[in-house]
Amino acid sequence: MTPAPFVIGMGRSGTTLLRLMLDAHSHLAIPAETHFIPVLLAEPPRDGATCLAQLRAMPNWGDFDLTGTGFETELKALEPFELATAMRLFFADYAQTQGKPRWGDKTPPYVEQVAAIGTLLPESRFVHILRDGRDVALSYRDKWFGPGADLVAAARLWRGRILEARTQAARLEPGRYLELRFEDLIAAPERELRRVCTFLELEFEPEMLDYPERAESRLGELRDRRDDQGQVTVRRERRLSIHANTTRPPDPAQSGKWRTGLTPEEIALFEREAGDVLTALGYALAGD
Repeated sequence: MTPAPFVIGMGRSGTTLLRLMLDAHSHLAIPAETHFIPVLLAEPPRDGATCLAQLRAMPNWGDFDLTGTGFETELKALEPFELATAMRLFFADYAQTQGKPRWGDKTPPYVEQVAAIGTLLPESRFVHILRDGRDVALSYRDKWFGPGADLVAAARLWRGRILEARTQAARLEPGRYLELRFEDLIAAPERELRRVCTFLELEFEPEMLDYPERAESRLGELRDRRDDQGQVTVRRERRLSIHANTTRPPDPAQSGKWRTGLTPEEIALFEREAGDVLTALGYALAGD
């Protein structure tokens, strides 16, 4: 089967940047974050109509405009119904809207679903982008989601998700899981993208480096996030604001901001909670 990339990682680690780079390839389309696979795995739909109802109930379903693809009709007609077939249908029909033959996914929390998704979709290959947890914690502190300014919570979340992803990846067949560092991607984007393309059996295209040219239109798919009553919970403008850096070329200055953005006490607090994983990933501790 043709490899299908799943970009995963702790939030604020560059997953959207990598998504846009890969999506700039002429053969590959990656939608906005899906989030619905764990929901469908936890409550397996009995048929296509049930599956469609579950998808429509997702707060971010409005991000995926499948108008004209026949997706809903095709999904309801699946007989016998199989969740893997339904997921492939969704991604393939989305790729069709972009005029591309291959599809992928970018949903950071899937770091905790690697084994389950790997079993459901044997073609899935996981690209885990890692970022210095101290920069991640700094980025979270003014966001409406995640641990906010709680450094201990941020450290534990960052550490736990990385370790969980690695534990689950060990259950996959060899060759289905790849790690790369955000810092390396922004410092040497072509080198790192070539490595990712080799992993995905995808020929590197120079246009992938020109992702900023399409970033605004691709991010423009994001809509207001709504609850199950249809009420807006997060405005579109607010969602777009967190991706402002991805509309510009890679900036190495985004690396190491924690050195001036966090106080010595905050740095020590984070390192006390997650210093072992920082060191394992090759990040120097403040006192080193």
